[in-house]
Amino acid sequence: MFENKGRTEIENLGEFGLIDHLTKNIKIKNESSLKGIGDDSAVLNFEGKRTLISTDLLLEGIHFDLAYTPLKHLGYKAVQVNLSDIYAMNGTATQITVSIGISSKFPLEAVEELYTGISIACEKYNIDLIGGDTSSSKQGLVISVTSVGYADEDKICYRNGAREGDLICVSGDLGGAYIGLQLLEREKAIFLENPQIQPDLEGKDYIVERQLKPESRKDIIEVLGEINVKPTSMIDVSDGLASEILHICKQSDKGCKIYEEKIPIDPMTYDTARDFGIDPTVCALNGGEDYELLFTIAQSDYEKIKNSADISVIGHITEPSAGCNLISKSDIVHEIKAQGWNAFKKS
Repeated sequence: MFENKGRTEIENLGEFGLIDHLTKNIKIKNESSLKGIGDDSAVLNFEGKRTLISTDLLLEGIHFDLAYTPLKHLGYKAVQVNLSDIYAMNGTATQITVSIGISSKFPLEAVEELYTGISIACEKYNIDLIGGDTSSSKQGLVISVTSVGYADEDKICYRNGAREGDLICVSGDLGGAYIGLQLLEREKAIFLENPQIQPDLEGKDYIVERQLKPESRKDIIEVLGEINVKPTSMIDVSDGLASEILHICKQSDKGCKIYEEKIPIDPMTYDTARDFGIDPTVCALNGGEDYELLFTIAQSDYEKIKNSADISVIGHITEPSAGCNLISKSDIVHEIKAQGWNAFKKS
């Protein structure tokens, strides 16, 4: 996408020159994108569909660490984090805007790397980059992505639709992103203590990728559409399974039972967690950043999803008075409590 070599100071281009440089090769792919970059506003047309919009903010030192996060991966992840919210509404994502705040420590080539990752994600998920903003920053790198999409009104899934007896399902596997982060943090600490020691990530590709380069689950939405299953409620797993099921139960005014033995955990996640002395189930419940989809379905839809290799039934919805509980492998009942990411927790 970019062919610059060496270091080019951004001030040599100026704000509008930077925007022109980063967006000169962008091509519109979706018919709903009537006007993209190049005017005061993008113009979209969804022809009677309901419009879906979501925004996420990523801050250096809070949401990512550039000591072990390649800028290309960061650009890719910034898009995925945002698209996931559209898919969690059972919608189709079609456009994004990207705004960045960059400090003088970043040359043009670094920003190009970031936008290369953004472009790869857009190409893979058929997304149009239709606008955004750039600014200088004294607090490090700031990335704000807004995603836009659509859905038929009767297909939209909210968090508040779970019904007593509904099955609780989750896509993929959980806990990998969290344990991947622990591995990266460990290797960073070792490197800072002795820069001569190279990171040891041998054989840990899957969990490292789960942290650095997650994939939003557009494919699951497509599968549910193909088998004619509309979830009664849905949310993406960004803050951990416990936090997300509590959101669904609170907004639906219901309780739940989740069975520990049914929670999908990849063998690499399981083994690495054990190596760290961490309970793998805790990683799944409270780790976050998996960007899988957690959803509920009517029991009558079980036959349709039971053979889906990438969907696990992990419990069911109960009456609100029963509370929200995890049934352990030894049949002990534990109240589910959210202990995942808190953006405003004092350090």
